[in-house]
Parts: sequence; C-alpha cells; structure tokens
Amino acid sequence: MSVLRILHLVGSAYNEFYSHLSRLYAQDCLTATADSSRYDFQIAYVTPDGQWRFPPSLSPEDIAITKPISLAESVTFITSQNIDLVLPQMFCIPGMTYYRALFDLLNIPYIGNTADIMAIGSHKARTKAIVAAAGVKVPRGELLRPGDIPTITPPVVIKPVSSDNSLGVALVKEATDYQAALQTAFEYADEVIVETFIPLGREVRCGILVKDRELLGLPLEEYKLDPHDKPIRKYADKLKQTDDGYLDFSAKDHIKSWIVDCNDPMTQRVQEVAKLCHQSLGCRHYSLFDFRIDPEGQPWFLEAGLYCSFSPRSVISSMAKTAGIPLNELFMTVIHETLRSNQ
Repeated sequence: MSVLRILHLVGSAYNEFYSHLSRLYAQDCLTATADSSRYDFQIAYVTPDGQWRFPPSLSPEDIAITKPISLAESVTFITSQNIDLVLPQMFCIPGMTYYRALFDLLNIPYIGNTADIMAIGSHKARTKAIVAAAGVKVPRGELLRPGDIPTITPPVVIKPVSSDNSLGVALVKEATDYQAALQTAFEYADEVIVETFIPLGREVRCGILVKDRELLGLPLEEYKLDPHDKPIRKYADKLKQTDDGYLDFSAKDHIKSWIVDCNDPMTQRVQEVAKLCHQSLGCRHYSLFDFRIDPEGQPWFLEAGLYCSFSPRSVISSMAKTAGIPLNELFMTVIHETLRSNQ
C-alpha cells in the first residue's frame, strides 16, 4: 500500500472559539494517528479572516510564523500537492459547509458527510423534521426568530438552532423565565428552537460506522444527569478555557459519562433508531446522534453531530474502542470507505 497524502483541514473561518476548538481536536488526531508508513500528513489552517496557512505543526508558534496566503493561492498550492484525501477538522458552519464544498469542486475526496448534509445536520429544526418524517420520535418544537412569542407551555428546552457544545442552551421551567433564556440563545444564532422537555430517564449518544457498506451500530455513551440537580447537559460539561485562553476538554471520567454495556436492553433499540436517522439524512462514512430516553424507555431524537475528528477523545473513537475497533483501525475503515465511495 502506497503512502497516502492526507490534508487535515483545521481552524475556523468564523471566530476564534471554533478555531481553538478545531486545533484542540486536530492536534489530538495528528498525534494519535501518525504512521509514516501509511500516511503523509499535511496541515491547512484557516483563520477567521479567511487567510490560509500551511504550517508544519499545529503548535501556536508554528502557526504564527507561517505566512498567510489567500484562498486563490491556497487552491493553487493544494492542487499541486497530489493530495489523496482530506480530513475536515473545522466545526464552524462555514467550515462544515463552504470549505467541504470547495473540495467537491476540486474533486478531492474527503472523510465524512457532504456539505449539503452538514448544512442540514447543523440546523436542529431541519434535522428534526427529516428524521421525524422517517418515523423517529422527536419532542414537540417550534422555531422562533427575534420578536416571536413562544406558544409551548414550560417546561421546555431552548437551543440556538445552529450552535454546538450546548452554547446558549437553557431549561425553562416557568413562563416568566422565557425572556431571559431566549435573549441568551439569540446571542448565538438568529433562530432558536423551543422543545417540550422530555422527562429524564437517561440521555445517550449513538454512533454509526459504515464498514464494508454496512451500518454498524457502536456502543452507546451515557451521561450522568439528575432529574432535580442536573436535568440537561451544559457547556461546562464539555469544554473549559485554560489560563492561557485556549480551549481544553472538560475532564472525562466514568462518573460524568461512560460507555454502556452492549448487553443493556436499550442498546439495540437506540442503534436501530440511529440507523434510521443515518439513512433518512443521507449520511455516509459515520454519524452520531443524541437521544433522550424517557422514564418509559422511549428514545426521543435530540440532535445530530455529523462530524468526528478521530481524536482518541472523540466520542466515536471511544465507542469504537469499546467495540474492539482501535483508533488506527477506525481511521483506516473511514479512509477505505471514503476512497471506495469516490471511485
């Protein structure tokens, strides 16, 4: 097998938060998957001003000293590098859509879902509508714009329609709390989704991996929640800011979250619903979905996370490891599917 030239597409064309988030995950991936006998990694780092850099590493020092160039110059450079495939590591909306579409235009295959699917998956209301049409249970919801009046009686969960990592998410228990929660949510998006609160039984994530063109349901990840003290997950459960201003992962342990035993009776039920979500959205290579399980054991779709950085701390990587698929095998699997689907 010849060495594959893989371009890691990192950074953000939107803001510094997503730029740091992308670098955090991509650095983990670069370190964990490095194998010079198989891969020749290249890095493209995009900053919020739209400039591109091609640094030798993702250290802040290397990024800082690498000359920024324009999109046009970057396209010329990339097309001269004989890139075999791209691993998108950008988590902002432009990164998940416009920048993936760029590589469609350049006819360079990339790992993960296409730009149009990412656009749908990043809009919670559109995603819900599609999976609901396929028969998946979703909480009753409504889409609001500034000035709209919510009509759903609390308790409800309010979410910016296109933010991740629980930014701007709030649980509203009384109608008098609506205004403050909506004001916060609109700081992150110009549309907000209001959903009926599903009483807590459990909250899980389910990953789907495409292997040999078959959908493989991965072990579930479950989050520690409490009906009274912690009924929903918040931003602090996922990320934290370090003293130097950069992002880091909040501590992951077996107390806050854990991989569910495959023999758990909910595993197969949730996996079947997740496969239906994957198919209805038109996903490829892999996908990830969040579900709320009510006290009666009914899974309710919450949202999709249609990206993976292939960092050891990525959710899909952790799920695959528990299923007996180490990170290097997971990485090779998605590479194989990517190159095969492009033939």
